[in-house]
Parts: sequence; C-alpha cells; structure tokens
Amino acid sequence: MEIPTAALIDCGLPAEAANQLVDLLRQTPIRSDEELWRFLIAEVLTPEIPFSVHQLLYQRVLQERLANGKPAPAWFPGERELKDSHLATWASDLNLDDFDSLYHWSITNRDSFTTKLIDSLKIQFREPPQQIMDLNAGVEQVEWLRGATLNIVESCLREKSEETAILFQRGTDEVQRISYRELRVLTARVANGLTEAGIKPGERVAVMMPMTPESVAIFLGIIAAGCVVVTIADSFSAEEMQVRLKITAPRLIFIQDVITRNGRHLPLFEKLASLDDLPAVVIPESESLAISLRKDDQRWSEFLSDNSELSCVPRLPHDESTILFSSGTTGSPKGISWDQTTPIKSAGDGYLHHDIHVGDIVCWPTNLGWMMGPWLVYASLINDATIALSDAVPTSRRFCEFVQNAGVTMLGLVPSIVSAWRSQDATAGLDWSHIKVFSSTGECSNPEDMLWLMSRAGYRPVIEYCGGTETGGGYITGTVLKPGVPGLFSCPALGFEWLLLSESGEDTTNGEVFFVPPVIGLSTRLINRDHHAVYFADITPGPDGQVLRRHGDQIEALSGGYFRAHGRVDDAMNLGGIKVSSVQIEELLTQAGGVREVAAIAVAPPGGGPSQLVIFVVMQKGVPFVATELQQQMQQIIRSQLNPLFKIHAVREIEQLPRTASNKVMRRTLRDLY
Repeated sequence: MEIPTAALIDCGLPAEAANQLVDLLRQTPIRSDEELWRFLIAEVLTPEIPFSVHQLLYQRVLQERLANGKPAPAWFPGERELKDSHLATWASDLNLDDFDSLYHWSITNRDSFTTKLIDSLKIQFREPPQQIMDLNAGVEQVEWLRGATLNIVESCLREKSEETAILFQRGTDEVQRISYRELRVLTARVANGLTEAGIKPGERVAVMMPMTPESVAIFLGIIAAGCVVVTIADSFSAEEMQVRLKITAPRLIFIQDVITRNGRHLPLFEKLASLDDLPAVVIPESESLAISLRKDDQRWSEFLSDNSELSCVPRLPHDESTILFSSGTTGSPKGISWDQTTPIKSAGDGYLHHDIHVGDIVCWPTNLGWMMGPWLVYASLINDATIALSDAVPTSRRFCEFVQNAGVTMLGLVPSIVSAWRSQDATAGLDWSHIKVFSSTGECSNPEDMLWLMSRAGYRPVIEYCGGTETGGGYITGTVLKPGVPGLFSCPALGFEWLLLSESGEDTTNGEVFFVPPVIGLSTRLINRDHHAVYFADITPGPDGQVLRRHGDQIEALSGGYFRAHGRVDDAMNLGGIKVSSVQIEELLTQAGGVREVAAIAVAPPGGGPSQLVIFVVMQKGVPFVATELQQQMQQIIRSQLNPLFKIHAVREIEQLPRTASNKVMRRTLRDLY
C-alpha cells in the first residue's frame, strides 16, 4: 500500500521518519488489510507518534471496510487472550470452539452457567444453595440460590493478608497502599461501630462521600453488619439528596465534611442543614478543617469501634444489601434494590468480559452513588485484584499520571473523559503500557476518541459496556476473544439473553432492547415503584413466547456480531455517564423566567459520541426569546438544584411542543427537528 510521504508530514511526522515509514511499507510483504494493520500497531505506531498519523493509517489501511460501513478492528487478540483469558479457559473447559458457542451455552444452560460463575468467583456461603434457580413464582420473581445463607463481604475479603487491596492518591502525588488485612480491620471497625450504635441487620444506612479507602470500608462495613447501604452521589444538590433520603429513611448517614476540587472546598456536610433528625458520622477530608457538628453527630474517629474482628452477619440471598437510584421516565428517581446475589453479576462481568485476574489493578473514576462504584468494589475484590483510587479530577493530567504511577492494568471511564484527555493531550509522555484492557460505559462512544485511547497504551482493547443500575452489570459488552472495533460492542454479556424489536414487536437489526429473564443480578423489586408496571406491564411475549422485560436502549446489530448504541428510546438520557429523566430536568427548568413549556432531549453529535443536552422552550406570550441569557439561567438552575455535571449544549425556541394524542411530548420528533 502506498502512503504519500507528504500526507504523513502533514500529520506531524518529521520528513525523515515519514520517508523511512514509506520505505518500510514498500519493503514489507503484506497480504491483507488486517495483516498490515497488525504489523503497524506491533512495529510502527507507538504513543509517541502523532495521533493524526495513527488515524491516517487506520483510515487508509481499512478504508474498504470503513467505506462499506463494516466493523474495522483496531485491536486483535493475541496468545495471552486466546489461551490465558478467563473466557478462553471456560471455552476449553466446556469443549467449545469460540465465544459465540460459549454465549449460546450460557443462555441455554442458565443453571449450569450460574453455578460455574459462582465456582469461578469462589463465592463464600455459610449454607450452600439447595437450588440455583427457582422459577416457581415465574421469571419475574425468580429466587436465586434457594436455601443458601451468605454475606457477600466474606467473598470480598477472604483469605488475603498483605496483598494490596487499595492503591490511592490523596492530596499529594504519592501513591499509598492499604492491604487486604488493613481493609478488613477498618471494615470490621465500621461494622462493629454500627452494632454498638444499636443499628440492627436490615436497617438502612446512607453514604454520601467521594470514592476513598474510607468509603470502601464504610460500604463493606454496612453490608458486613447485615445492614443496607443507601448510596447518594456526592455531586447531588441538597434537594436531590433530601429526595433520596426521604424515600429510604436511613438511620444514619456517613458523610465527608467537604470535597476539594482544583483548590476549591465544595461543602458536603452542610447539605444536611435542614435534616436535624438524621444523625451523621462526619469523615474529615483534612484534619485542618474544623466544622461544627449537630447534637447527634459523631466524628469518624469517635464512631469507629475498638473491636477489629470482622464477623459478618449471614443473610438470605434475596435480602437487600444496597439501594441505588436511577432516573426513569418520571421525575422522581427509582430506588433500585441490590441483594446479596447482585454482586455476583458485577464481579462476573469483571471476571469474564474485563478479564480481571488475581493481582490486577483496577481503576474506574466513579462514586458509590452510581452503580459503577459498587461494581468497582465487587469486580476488584471478589476477583482478588486491587482498587486504584485518586482524588484527582478524572479529566486532568494528574489523574493520567496516577494511572501510570499506580500501574493500572484495567482502566474504566466514560467517553467524555476520553474526549477531554484527547483535547488536552493529557497523556503525552506517559507510560500506560501496564494497561491490558480499557472499558467505557455510561454514554455512546465516539469512535475516533476510542481509537486515540487504544493507541495511548500501544493498542489495547476498549470493552464497551452497557447495562444499568437494575442489571447489576452489563447486557451488552466486549470480549478479549474477538477483535476490538473503536466505539462498537462485540458481544452480548454471557448468560444474558435479549432481543431487538421494532415498534410493532417484530425482530429487527435496529430497535429497542428487551431482556429475556431470568438473569442473576437483574432486579426483582423497586422500593418506591411497582416493579411489574415499570418493566413488564403491557409487553407482548417474544417471538418464541418468552416473557420480555423492557429496558429502553436502542441498539443496532452490525455484521460480524458487532453492535452500535444509539442512546435511549424512552424519556431517559445519559449525560456524562449519569442516567437522568427528561421529566426531572423539565420540571426544574420551568422555573426559568418567561418560559411556558420545556422539553429536554439528548442528541448525539454528528461524529458520534456522548449525548448533548438540548432544551426546547415555548415562551410565554409577549416574552422575547434570548437564547444566551436563558441558557445561562437554566444552567444555573441545573447546577444548584440537580447536578453541576450536566451541561446544556443549546436552547431552542419552538412555537408548540409536538405531542401524541395522549399529550406525551414526542421527543423523537424534537431530535429529528434539531
């Protein structure tokens, strides 16, 4: 293949290097585009070479596939993945030839799949299950692990001592460590402190903290005590926090005093000002900061028990362990209950699809208030790996340096973080060669950004990962057994069957996702909604008579078993990796001056990638529409009352909102109009 020297020079490659590369390509016998690309990423394309050169060669080498809309892999599995990955080991154990046959086995032998997963993860039981999957109450209310008792914390902290449980960076650039023994001791002191405070198994305890070693121990300690964690994201406004606390009515809340970001102290504890009846345990970010506690509050050092022996309270598999929140198609958030079996799904996806091995170092900038926080804890600790945590802003150079210095081997993120890194060239000069796997979730990915990300670690795969709080993990993902295509999913999650259906309920290659339960980890109850009404009501059975469960994502099936995400088909949207209801945004923005009606939509940018928030407004009669002023006002409302991470991309005026006969806003029409 001929690449013009001038084109390489235009991309930033020095003339001498450009001539050498052209000569090398002329002298190297290559039989196919795949063989040529493999040669380039193995021998030529280092992170030091300008990314525009990577991009040019990718587009030239794979131009036929790209022009015809076919998946164009940028990474190919090597001997390690094909022989030593957990998926390869499973396929060998079961005498199966490839991933597709392994997936088919997993959804046609659900009992055997779940048993093998539990065994592979070494899940600890006080009493082993008498039956893996009891369907006497139907697939909507499947009973997992009937007859068993367990506490999932015992599977997180089993038989490990001086191995590293957490690597963390706080305040300085030094990377510190906590061993499994030390984490077990701190977890025990939290659990015993709860017992000494009179909090009983089954009662709820809230956490509103950034991701720190203390918050991990608090999370595990609450569950070890047999209690239920209510997780609230630290970015929420006081109003949003109060909504979640009212729904769950916890006995106690663990909360940090402040969070420091870019030199600014952002208050957390003061958000409790109007909740005098909820006692708090306050964790100081810095001993130099002094805050005044209320009458029933305690400082962290006063709360911790002197008893450092961990004795986990055994629970039934379906007993609540965690309550997380997710926005649906109505304004108030859904309270989703995770039980003692949900972590098996989280850790299982980490084991099978992210290929997390003993001793791996797993980093995912997240928070316990979003499902990827608990996922990170379970996927790391149950797989005998290390959690890597940093207080650095995820989009910053400092965070990228932490990834290098901590030796991260599995790095998760949301696509908007990658876009920020790329625009700032935040990884320049860093060594990310330890990374074996990336993962991306929360938003639709931009293929160019994901190619850039792969190239920063000498071409490693990006496991696109999509599920939801109510799934405990992913239903569609990637695998290290198949070539990786930037921005595309490469497979359904093992053990998770789903269909793509058109609006008329027929099989299609581009449609709405419907789950085919049962799947371990999939929710069976909501704490403030009717679970059946939300997920199952009024759904026609599948083509083979299957009970179907609605999910709301739109997915397109491509050739070669790959998939592309197209966002949501319902009134929910993903912004910055956070699922939020359109209605929730609209209810707030009607406060803006002169506005009569508001509709919020999420739109994909022309090149693909994370959704952008666009607001349509109908103005009151006689009130002029001034886009910049209205956008600033609305942004301030969202920042103060919902989430400062949500950015309005544009505000548009419309004379009348398009509605259905039942008066529902037609957001698809607005997206098409925009």
